[in-house]
Order: sequence, then C-alpha cells, then structure tokens
Amino acid sequence: MSQEQRVGDVVRQWQEGVGQGLVLLDGFHALKHALRFGAEVRIVVAEDPGAVRALARELAPDVEAEVARLVRPAELKGLLPRVHPTGVAALAVRPDRAAGLAALERLPRPAPVVVLDNPRNLGNVGAVVRLAAGFGATGVVTRGDLDPWHPNVVRAGAGLHYATTVDRLEIDTLPPGPLYALDPEGEDIRSLTLPDDALLAFGSERHGISPELRARADHLVSLPMRPQVSSYNLATSVAMTLFHWGGPAQ
Repeated sequence: MSQEQRVGDVVRQWQEGVGQGLVLLDGFHALKHALRFGAEVRIVVAEDPGAVRALARELAPDVEAEVARLVRPAELKGLLPRVHPTGVAALAVRPDRAAGLAALERLPRPAPVVVLDNPRNLGNVGAVVRLAAGFGATGVVTRGDLDPWHPNVVRAGAGLHYATTVDRLEIDTLPPGPLYALDPEGEDIRSLTLPDDALLAFGSERHGISPELRARADHLVSLPMRPQVSSYNLATSVAMTLFHWGGPAQ
C-alpha cells in the first residue's frame, strides 16, 4: 500500500469515527490523560507522528508505547476545525454511561459529586472537570441544555473526563446524598465540614442557583468574599469548595 493510500485510509477511519459519535481528544495532553485513565482510543492522527512519539517519550513515558502504536500520519487541517499546537488529535469511545451512573449512585462514596446548575460556558465546565479529576471527586453532573461532553468541554478538561464520571441529569435523578448549594446567603463554608457523600451544587455566575435546586438543597453554603465583589469564576468556586472538603487522600 502506498503512502497516499495509507493516509487516505486513515482519513476514512477518522470520518467514520466522527460519524459514530466518538469523543474528540484535541491535543497531546487530552490524549495522554485519556490513555492513563483507561479510554478506548480508536485512532490517533498527527502530521508528524515522530514528533508525537518524542513528546510521549518526554512527557508521558507511561503511555509512550500506546501512543506509538496508535499514531498515524494525516493532514490535520482537513479533519479538524482548528489544529492544536501539539499537532495531534484522537478519537475515543465515550465511557459506559450505565457504569458511570452506578458510580454516582453508590454509597458510601469516597468523595463528593459536583453539580453544575445550568452552566453556560463550555470552557468553565471543562475546567471544573479538570478540577474534579485532580481532587478525586466522584463525578461532575450538569443540569440544563449544555452537553458536558461537547468537544470544547473535553478540550478544556484536557481529556480528564475519563478520570471521573461526567453526565447530565435533572433534579429528580441526582445521586443520593446531602445537597450543599453555594449561595451568598448561606452559612460560611469555613464553619462547616463537608461530608464525602455530599452533592456540591454551583449555580451560574449571573443567576446563581436555580429556585428548583435551592428548594432541594439541604444546606446553603457561602464562600468568603470581599464586599462589593459580585462573584467568583465558576471553576474558582469549585476549587475553593473542593479544597475545603479536603482533596485526595495522600
């Protein structure tokens, strides 16, 4: 098979994967994290596979062999709306939803679930997924019409959707556990101990927690904030709250 035929075959595989709804992993860090946390990666493409293998050798030797096995040459500009600076992209199977929901429902939980109430910014949701993965949170659940598996969310999350459970649910299907909703009128978080089985709910920066979720909350919690400062960024609020909870065991 000629080089041109091999490249054409890779392009066809990529297009088939996109048609099947596979998850786009945009850039080396997203690929690295997905592989580390057990993603089923179907295809990896790069304009310079040798450079990607060298990047894996330098930054992620634990997945170097897997990257070397998967990466194939292709013209990325014809496959992607924009090319990541690391010059690599991949397609992976989305984790089994039933298994993820079972992990959210399981009690006792070793760590809280983060609930995002009608978030609007894709990048912020991705940043929250990245935080949740780093803190070892059980999962990130969104309410509303935003897709937490949107390619821009996965990009901002650096592929760490595979390190935790990420799903979209409504109030009546939220996991069990006491719901702590972040609200300016709540009790100062510094006076509270957040349990491992908590649901930690965050509203949008503009509108805050919805009336429906506020009514469902067991506790209202506030973060310390200087007067006349209107709000924190969503990811910042999540980071402060998870840090107060305690983070991963050492």
